[in-house]
Amino acid sequence: MIALEKAALDKNIRIFAVGNAPTALFTLKRLIEEGKTKPDLIIGVPVGFVGAAESKESIRDLGIPYIITRGRKGGSTVAAAIINALLYMM
Repeated sequence: MIALEKAALDKNIRIFAVGNAPTALFTLKRLIEEGKTKPDLIIGVPVGFVGAAESKESIRDLGIPYIITRGRKGGSTVAAAIINALLYMM
């Protein structure tokens, strides 16, 4: 996941939102464990049958605030809705 690895180098990126690929959440978890990034918030709502639920559950134990959906449900529209809701709260 080259995009996440590049984003991890940018210290101005404080929120990561993943709405599609469970592998992106697994990559983000690895980058956090390697000390390459420490976001203020993770929005993890990938959708799908393969790895989606597991990727979201793996985020829970990182000690970083998170918003996830449980199970296979989620998607890019859910991630965008969460970001919009957070912006409206500001």
